[in-house]
Order: sequence, then C-alpha cells, then structure tokens
Amino acid sequence: MDGAGRLAEKLRPQADLKAAAIGAAALLREYLGLPRAPKRDMLDREPPPRLVAWVERHVPRRAGMAATVLLLLASAGFGIVKGGHVDEFTTAISDTRNAIANSLGFRITTVAINGRKQLSQDEVLAIGGVNGRSSLLFLDAAAVRDRLKADPWIADATVIKFYPGALEIDIVERSAFALWQEDGKLSVIADDGAVLEPYLQRRFLSLPLVVGKGAETHARDFLALLSRYPQVSNVTKAAIYVGERRWNLRTKDGLDIRLPEHDVGNALATLSRLDQEDRLFSRDIVAIDMRLADRLTVQLSDDAAKAREDQFKKSAKKKTGEAA
Repeated sequence: MDGAGRLAEKLRPQADLKAAAIGAAALLREYLGLPRAPKRDMLDREPPPRLVAWVERHVPRRAGMAATVLLLLASAGFGIVKGGHVDEFTTAISDTRNAIANSLGFRITTVAINGRKQLSQDEVLAIGGVNGRSSLLFLDAAAVRDRLKADPWIADATVIKFYPGALEIDIVERSAFALWQEDGKLSVIADDGAVLEPYLQRRFLSLPLVVGKGAETHARDFLALLSRYPQVSNVTKAAIYVGERRWNLRTKDGLDIRLPEHDVGNALATLSRLDQEDRLFSRDIVAIDMRLADRLTVQLSDDAAKAREDQFKKSAKKKTGEAA
C-alpha cells in the first residue's frame, strides 16, 4: 500500500503539468489567432452532395433562416391577396400606425373647413377620407386634396396641416346651375357642365331645364343670352339643344319655338318685340319657326286652323254673293 501510494503521489504532479501545458497551448493558439486542429468526427459520414457542399461554402451563415422568414412572409402575402383581404390588411396597418401616432400626441383635435355652402363639414371630411382614427402625422394632405377635387361638388381644394393636431381645409364649391335631361335621365349640373348629382331633391325644381346631348356644356352661354330677354325667358319651360348646333324653346303653354343656328340674339329680340306688340305667346298657335333668316313661320293649332278656314270660307261666300 505504501509503495503504491508513493507511486501515485509521484505520478500526479506530472499529470497536472501535462494538463497545464495543454491549456497554455490552447490559450496561446487563441491569442495568436491560429486555426484549431480539425476535430475527428466520431461517426463515419459520407461526403455531402456537390450542391449541398457548394451551398455550405458560399451561402452566408443564417441565410437559411432569412430565406425561411421570407418564404413565410411571401406565403402570408399570397394568402392575403388570394383571399381578397388586401383592403382589410391595408386598413389594419393604417389604423395601427395612426393609433401609435395619436398616442404620441398627433391626434387631429381641431378642424376648420372654409368655403362650404352645399356640403356639411361631415360630408367634406368623409369625402376627404378623414375620420376619428386619422392622425395628423400620417395624413397625406395631397391625397386628401385629390379625393376632394374628385367630388363633382368641389371645384378646388387646399389642405394644410398645423402640427401637432390642427387641420385646415379650404374648398371652392360648384353651384347648381340647371337641370339637364338626356335619354330620360334628369341630372343637376353646374355652369361648367359638370354633373353634380341625379335629380332627386325638389329644392332644385326651380332651376332652368336644358335637354339634349351637348346641352350641359352649352347651357351657360345660351341661358345668359336668353336672360337678356325676360319677355321670352319668363315663358320658357325648357331649352332643347338640337343636333348639337342650335336651340329650340318650349314654353309653359306648349308652344315650340325653333330658333336659328346663327344670330340667335336677333331672333330672341324679335320674339320679345312681337309679344309686346301683338301678344304673340297668347295666341292660339303651336309652333313658331325662325330658322330662315328672312321669314317667320307660325303654325296654328288645329282649332285655330279650322276656325281660320271657316272664316276664309265665309269671306269667300260673302264676296261671291256680293258679286252676284
């Protein structure tokens, strides 16, 4: 026992020195940046295929993880598009970022809208796409302006943001100018011919009526000319654009007046004078044709024509009797 113990004591310092030498060598290798000795694999593995080996050599580390993440994102995007949820997804993203901005103090707290007459404040904001979830930070002023100008009632708009939470909108509204009828459809139009809305509200009933293709764009000039002759305009029910080149008038009593293509002002002046002197519009006639520059043709109603014919016959018989 004593001999064995003494032998173990003699061998233990040598083992400690060997371990220390190995550790020192490892530390020196790390300090000098020398490559480590290749480890022997405990298992005998077959060499990988060439493609796998090439990928392992050339593709950066963690590229596989990045590719996996991209694949998952692409799959999610495809599912959103395929399922028709793009708008919902975009709205959710927009609402999220607006909520964050609002929590940071960029909530829209003050709104000033100038120039509105026909539209209410809520209608203007709805048209512009501004709602209670909108934040001033992410509000696209140019996009709001474009949406406002796309509305037929709004001719122009200006959108200004005042940080952190004030919004100012200046609009120029179009005004309802006339009613326009084409193909049986009745619409409210502005003076520039823009169709504002279908005719549904009786508050537009007093507007002048124009009829026919092209009447909406030519109505402003013609109605301005007609207004110079109140003797004619006061009895007019509708102005009809014929062949996109000339106008007819339909009076409230059903009289048709066929105006010439040119020198319309002179024709209207003639009508006004004849009504003042001879009460033309009160006579039993159904049409007045002024298309020829050198004459005015009047068409009597059936009753008036028959009465005129009977009167003519009576006059002819009287003359015959007197001659006999």
